Amino acid sequence: MNESQNGPPNRELYALLHVSPEASDEEIRKAYRQWAQVYHPDKNQLPHMKEIATENFQRICEAYEILSDENKRQIYDIYGMEGLASGLELGTKLNKVEELKEQLERLRQRKEQEKTLAHFLPSGTMLATLSLPQFLEGDGIMGGMAMSSEVHSQLSKSNTLAFGGNLEVNENSGGGGGAASVVLRRQMSSVSSIEFMASAGLRALIGVQTTRHLSSHSTATMAVAMSLRDGSINLSNTWTRQLSETSSGSIQFLLGLESSIAVGWQKKDERMAAAGDLTIGTSSFGASAHYTRRFSKKSHGRIVGRFGSTALEIEVGGGRKVSEFSTIRMMYSIGIKGIFWKFELRRGGQKLIIPILLSRNFNSLLATGAFIVPTSIYFVLKKFVLKPYYLKREKQKALENVEKTFGQVREAKAAAEKAQQLLQNVANRKRNKQMETSGLVITKAIYGASKALTKGDESASQVVDVTVPLNFLVNDSGQLKLHEGVKKSGIMGFCDPCPGEPKQVYVEYTYGGNSYEVVVDDYQELLIPQEAHRN
Repeated sequence: MNESQNGPPNRELYALLHVSPEASDEEIRKAYRQWAQVYHPDKNQLPHMKEIATENFQRICEAYEILSDENKRQIYDIYGMEGLASGLELGTKLNKVEELKEQLERLRQRKEQEKTLAHFLPSGTMLATLSLPQFLEGDGIMGGMAMSSEVHSQLSKSNTLAFGGNLEVNENSGGGGGAASVVLRRQMSSVSSIEFMASAGLRALIGVQTTRHLSSHSTATMAVAMSLRDGSINLSNTWTRQLSETSSGSIQFLLGLESSIAVGWQKKDERMAAAGDLTIGTSSFGASAHYTRRFSKKSHGRIVGRFGSTALEIEVGGGRKVSEFSTIRMMYSIGIKGIFWKFELRRGGQKLIIPILLSRNFNSLLATGAFIVPTSIYFVLKKFVLKPYYLKREKQKALENVEKTFGQVREAKAAAEKAQQLLQNVANRKRNKQMETSGLVITKAIYGASKALTKGDESASQVVDVTVPLNFLVNDSGQLKLHEGVKKSGIMGFCDPCPGEPKQVYVEYTYGGNSYEVVVDDYQELLIPQEAHRN
């Protein structure tokens, strides 16, 4: 099971010293001296405490040795401990810093090549239209079929090649056709790019398009295309403007055989997505809008409306994520073309779309039944079949993960408890000092599985008490900061109580005589005190 919160890799040593990944050499030295004072074996005379101190002191020294060395830190940031283990022979075979940097550059280039191969991305769509009226008339159920496919290949850092094609067959007219296209895109600079395109088949043309970022909020695109059939030329100009952090607007001018002007708007955040556009041409007009609402991480609802000189319809429906890469969706559509059901299956970059024509003409009884019947079936199946099945599967996966990592978690918790024993005295002194001045006092801190914290099950095996280490990390100014992008299980006195599960840290604290509480995700920054955390 993968964690849903995939944070930046290779940050454990930064967590161990409690420094930012952007920390300077002086900040790293200062952090090392602070931790060395706590864990130096000579400061602990009792045999069992001396053993704990020695073990943790070695971890601190190893982290400092790597992060204080410019070359080792570079290798660690890019490739992690595995890169250091495989690249340590560089240190014995290469005596000059320049040679080490050259080898590091070769490793970096190799990784770029691996990324390039990974960027060979195919995508495709298959559309199979079924017609119930046609089937009842004895003419077969297939109304038509269309397929399209496209492959993007990252040739280099600056060049991308995309080639694709489409094929369409219409059962009613007995006709069809296809086209093939190729697009070469070159990134000219950080703010501009150019594309060369060509296609053959039903729409044989050649063209060129340039895009430039005019500012951090505005982008302009200009394109010219010439038809290889009649020699006609189309010019287009598109301006896009970022209106806010989550919304943008655009306007497009098209000059040619079918001149038009189009304006659009879209907004997207974690919970919803909405968009609308209006197009006015020399011989037609049209407008569309859609709204998608995310009900949970796996399910969403959607409504779409279209009207114009050739379209008038409304679609409602929803979808559900059935696996990490797959999503299914069902839509109900009613308009001038008839009453439809539409089923969609998406997996990775591939889509299968099956529209089913139920009736060419409007019938109120059929229209009502076509909406109510599948909706009712879905909710019944969801409540009595799908939801129990998914809950059972998730519980089974969680149990398997716990069994598989039981020994690892037990050892990690034991190591964390030992580390906390050495932090206890200093943490208590800091806590008492803060209490005397009504400063920052961590009264309770729990780290572990998000589900356990949500349910308030603090006695669960998937959480660990981290009150002591957080009190230790409070600075003399009465502040506590856990850096962004650093997994909290790497902090001294912490551990990962549930490998593979999304984690959070819950903190209750007092400051200035008031009570506060806050919950942050594993890789999210924690900065306290803040008035926003006040109960």
